[in-house]
Amino acid sequence: MEETRSFERLPESLPADPLHWVEAWLGEAVARGITRNPNAMTLATVAANGAPSARVVLCKHFVPDPGYLVFFTNYRSRKARELEHNARAAACFHWDALGRQVRIEGPTVRSPAEESDAYFATRPWGSQLGAWASDQSTPLASRAALVGQVRQRAAELGLALGADTATLAAGTQPPAIPRPPHWGGIRLWVESVELWVEGADRLHDRAVFRRELAPRDAHSFTATDWTGSRLQP
Repeated sequence: MEETRSFERLPESLPADPLHWVEAWLGEAVARGITRNPNAMTLATVAANGAPSARVVLCKHFVPDPGYLVFFTNYRSRKARELEHNARAAACFHWDALGRQVRIEGPTVRSPAEESDAYFATRPWGSQLGAWASDQSTPLASRAALVGQVRQRAAELGLALGADTATLAAGTQPPAIPRPPHWGGIRLWVESVELWVEGADRLHDRAVFRRELAPRDAHSFTATDWTGSRLQP
């Protein structure tokens, strides 16, 4: 027997500020644990030759006021290098179990150092070491070469590893590892956002909201009010 599913709808009167809806949707996906990484989003960037590329990253902070999200990366990675050439990016959350999708576009800036430091301090020591050990997106000769590189970088940080790179030598305590200067957060400021709700017979509910952003300083923007409109499915 075919399963009958009830579909939700966007309200007839669209919200004045869509980012609080996004925050609520993301919070529900996290609270319900619908996937292992409910904060995963596809991030798209554009290379200098105009070629697009996409990958999945984790949204670590979503700030509805004043309106940006944060992900963390190696600043020498492909995505970061492409954002240096073209600071605009697009991101997409898709929660299949909830029948919801959020599409976001806007400019990016690097996070303030204190924001990157604070998040880095919360990471397990192995992930902290990984940020030092990996030259993200560069060619690698072999897995053995990567293991050797991890051990070398660990030694440079004063870390004694055990038989494998995931453990410390017996009798040692996890050290305080500083954040690498080439690793940190990137803020994607929301200039446009689309709320998408799955509908029966592919008659989905869609609404797009736009605002104008103007640089205020190295990390933030001023914004106009949102304007929203419904879209054909």
